[in-house]
Amino acid sequence: MSLVELSAARQRDGLDGGAFTARELTQAHLERIDRHDGSIGAFLQVHRDAALAAADESDRRRAAGLPLGPLDGIPIAVKDVLCAEGERTTCSSRMLEHFRPPYDATVVASLKRAGAILIGRTNMDEFAMGGSTENAGLGVTCNPWAQDRVPGGSSGGSAAAVSARMVPLAIGTDTGGSIRQPAAFCGIAGLKPTYGRVSRFGLIAFASSLDQVGPMARSVEDVALLLQAIAGADRRDATCAAREVPAYREAIRQPCAGLTLGVVRDHFGAGLDAEVDTAVGQAIATFRALGAEVRDISLPHGKYAIATYYLIASCEASSNLARYDGVHFGYRADEPSLMKELAEQRGRATGQDDDETVLVRMYRRSRAEGFGAEVKRRIMLGTYALSAGYYDAYYLKAMKVRRLIHDDFVAAFREVELIVGPTSPTAAFRLGEKIRDPLAMYLGDLYTVSANLAGIPGLSIPCGFTGRGLPIGLQLQAPAFAESRLLQVAHLFQQHTDWHTRSPGLS
Repeated sequence: MSLVELSAARQRDGLDGGAFTARELTQAHLERIDRHDGSIGAFLQVHRDAALAAADESDRRRAAGLPLGPLDGIPIAVKDVLCAEGERTTCSSRMLEHFRPPYDATVVASLKRAGAILIGRTNMDEFAMGGSTENAGLGVTCNPWAQDRVPGGSSGGSAAAVSARMVPLAIGTDTGGSIRQPAAFCGIAGLKPTYGRVSRFGLIAFASSLDQVGPMARSVEDVALLLQAIAGADRRDATCAAREVPAYREAIRQPCAGLTLGVVRDHFGAGLDAEVDTAVGQAIATFRALGAEVRDISLPHGKYAIATYYLIASCEASSNLARYDGVHFGYRADEPSLMKELAEQRGRATGQDDDETVLVRMYRRSRAEGFGAEVKRRIMLGTYALSAGYYDAYYLKAMKVRRLIHDDFVAAFREVELIVGPTSPTAAFRLGEKIRDPLAMYLGDLYTVSANLAGIPGLSIPCGFTGRGLPIGLQLQAPAFAESRLLQVAHLFQQHTDWHTRSPGLS
C-alpha cells in the first residue's frame, strides 16, 4: 500500500517501527500534491523546504531516542485562517493577501510541539464565509470525487486535501458547519468540538461566539489523535475551558453498551435529498443492529436556527471586520492617487472637512476592493441589524432565540445520549450552481448551525454514496464536552462499515 493511503495512526506506527522515515513520508505527500493539486486547488501555499527540514528533525529525534510528540513526523495541512509566525495568513482574501503574523496561533504552536509536519496552508471561503469554497478570493477548490462539484466550505481546501490523500490530517474551522459539511461532501470525518474545547487564540475571527477550530481526517481514530494534540485550556483565550483533556484515542475503544440515539423527524422532511435520506436511514439501521435504542425527539426551535444563525454571525462579522480599514494592516487602495487628491484639496485650502472626506474615501475604497461580494453582504446585513432602531428587533431577538435552541438540546440530551441525522440536505452540488443564490447556499447549513448556536460538539462521518458516486455524510451531536462518547460511537460505526475507506481514485 502507498504511504499516502495509510491512516495517520498507521503512519505513526510505521515511523516508530522503522518501516519508513519522516522524510520519505513527507516526500510521498509532497509528490501527491504535485501530481493532483493543480486540478484540485486544495492548497494556497505548500511549504516544501520547511516541511522536509521538519521531517529531518523528526528523524533525528527518533534516531537519538529522544521524546516524541503524538504527531511526530506526520504531515498535516492547516486552514489559512490560523496565524503562523512569519507565514502569509490570508483568509483567502485580497484584504490579507500579504499579511504575515508575528506569532503562532495556539493550535499551530500545539501542532509544532506535537511534532507534526506543517506541509502547507489550505484554501477556504473568504474569511470563512461560505459553504462551497467558491467565495475564495485567491482561487477555487474542486471536489476530488467529481471535479465539477464543490468540496463544501468554508474548510473546503482542508477537506479536499485529506480526501485526495495529499495529507492524512488537516485543521479546519467551523462557524456554522464549515468542518462538517465539507467533510460530508468529500467523504471524510470532521469534528466541530464543544465551544471552548480548543483555543481560538490566533484564529482570525469571523463570528467570535460561534467560531471553533477542529480536526479533519479519513477515520474517527485519526480525528481522536489530532483532537488530543490541539485540545486544552489556554490562558490567552478567555473563552477556552479550563477542563482536563480526556484520552480520546483510548476512549474510542471502550464498549458502547446501552447506547440511546435520538432522531429529529423534522430533519427528514421537505428539502432532504432522497438518496441522502436513504443512506442516513440505513446508517441508523446499522446502529439499531448493533444494539442501540433509537428514539424520536423534538428540537422545537430548530426551525428558527438558520435565521438566528445568519443574524448573529453577520452582526459579529460586521464588528470583527471593522478593523480592516486600510490603515493599520491589510489591503489599502491605491495610495499614491489618494495622496495626490489630498494634496490637491489642501492646495485649494478648502479646510479640514475635505481632508476627512479623502480619508473616508480611502476607507471605502480599501474595503470595497479588498473584500469579496459575500463578505460585503454579511458585513452590510450585520451593520443593518446592529444599527439604531433595529438592534432590539433583530440581534437581541436572535440572541433570545439562541438561548431557546440551546435549551432544546439540553432537554433532548436528558432523553438520549447522542442525536443522529444528515449532515447536509444534499451531496456536493455543481460549481457555480448556488453561488448567485445566497439563500439556497445558506439553507445547506440547515442541520449544522444549531450545534454552533448551542456550543455543542458535532461530528460528520461518511455513511454512503449517491448513484453518481458522491459521498453522503452522517452527523452525530453530543452534549457539551462529550467528545469522547461522540468519537466512541462514530468509531463503532466505522468498525462495521467501510465507507471511510473508499478513495476518490484520482488517476
